[in-house]
Amino acid sequence: MTKWMRSSVVAAVVAGTFGLVTTGVAAADTTYAPITISPDKVKELCEKRVPRVEERVRKLTTRINGGADVAGSTAWLKAQAQKARDSGDTARADRLDQRIERRSGQVDKLANLTDRTAKFKAEHCGGGK
Repeated sequence: MTKWMRSSVVAAVVAGTFGLVTTGVAAADTTYAPITISPDKVKELCEKRVPRVEERVRKLTTRINGGADVAGSTAWLKAQAQKARDSGDTARADRLDQRIERRSGQVDKLANLTDRTAKFKAEHCGGGK
């Protein structure tokens, strides 16, 4: 499992803690049922989980949007795909191209997670972004 895949899995699991993960594209516009949790749990989420989610999303977004010198960034993947094509390894280039296509969806998911985390923080932690 690559570091990127582990990071994506961790981000999804953390988002699930807040009840923020949707079940698919069709569920993106659904309204969530109210969450009833104890004040102690809210305090724990606000003090521990929210900052970690925000930091994780920031790091992933920075990495994805990094330059060709940042391993795992979209630009780096494009450079690796071109390098594979130039060396005649079309199978590897095709796999990298598929990762590049999925990458734009990851940026959208991270932006959505940022918005939902900010909303949770504003509603339950008494603060905005």
